[in-house]
Amino acid sequence: MNTDKIYGFNFPTPIRFGAGSIDELPDYLKSNGLHRPLLVTDPIIAGLPFFKKILEKLTSKGIDTIVYKELHKNPVKSDVLQGGDAFHESKRDSIIGVGGGAALDVARAIALRVHHNRDLFDYDDLIGGDIYVTNEIPHLITVPTTAGTGSEVGRSAIISEDDTKRKRILFSPRLMAKIVFADPMLTMDLPPFTTAATGMDALTHNIEAYLAKGYHPMCDGIALEGIALIADGIVTATKRPDLEARSKMLLASLMGAVAFQKGLGVVHSLAHPLSTLLDTHHGLANAVNLPYGMQFNYEGCEPRFDKIGSALGLGHHVGNTVVDYLFDLNNRLDLPTRLSSIGVEREHLHALSELAYADFCHPSNPKPVSQDDFHNIYQRAF
Repeated sequence: MNTDKIYGFNFPTPIRFGAGSIDELPDYLKSNGLHRPLLVTDPIIAGLPFFKKILEKLTSKGIDTIVYKELHKNPVKSDVLQGGDAFHESKRDSIIGVGGGAALDVARAIALRVHHNRDLFDYDDLIGGDIYVTNEIPHLITVPTTAGTGSEVGRSAIISEDDTKRKRILFSPRLMAKIVFADPMLTMDLPPFTTAATGMDALTHNIEAYLAKGYHPMCDGIALEGIALIADGIVTATKRPDLEARSKMLLASLMGAVAFQKGLGVVHSLAHPLSTLLDTHHGLANAVNLPYGMQFNYEGCEPRFDKIGSALGLGHHVGNTVVDYLFDLNNRLDLPTRLSSIGVEREHLHALSELAYADFCHPSNPKPVSQDDFHNIYQRAF
């Protein structure tokens, strides 16, 4: 810690956490004078029984709801524009995002779009676009249904260009949800693959946030506890799901997203190009790359890896065993450990390396990463 420096710490919105917390949603809306929400979700969730029950409860309380579900697995600009049109044309007064990262990112981006009329990507944070986020945002509520991205407590949305699939990041503290309803019961029916892949996404968030450059002991403490919760819960949640394990994973997901305001790192920069180029599930891309990214980071970060090892339950001063643990965890979760197992061809590696080097996450990695470094990591992972 530099005692001559002043640090700024920011933490998120109110969270209602626990089994059955989603039942509070209708009364919350009415108490805030909201009666015409736009529910943003994906086509799969829109057909599930729990989502239909949410709609039924809203309707029974006199809430006039419409559903917008036309979005891609890796959301694109046109998804947001169409959602904004739906908001205006149906005269909505609020937005409720229900789902995983894609639905919640689109909900947040639609909220930005409602009262901001520049081209959507003028608001890209990577080109300083946050300075244009000056108007009010509709009342935004988030309801996570997976335990991975933590988008529910975020203040950014990752949206891709329709043609190039290049990822853009829309960011502003104004984009924080007014409240989060985090009900682990909504995650109980997730299939094993989704549970494992999104859980590894949450683990990656917590580990990379803890390793990220910069001084933020509050995020560091949250990240270590998130790592511990995932180590306790992820295998059970995947193989023999119960409410306790699901609750641990949902909490850890929230915690990872709080912690990574500090930054992410090399693994996310390795993973994002796989979604861009090959439409790979983001959690799966992180899961495959996590051990290799940590191999790259270990030298020079040994004390931090020792603390990660302790959080994982491996013992004290055993940071050198973390990478092996991550390989073994993927195996226990029936997730692949090689890029060649998820559709990557050797001829993809050069393009992936270029995209990874251009990605916005690795500048906060604890050690610098060159394009050659990315190519070498991909080669090892192939």
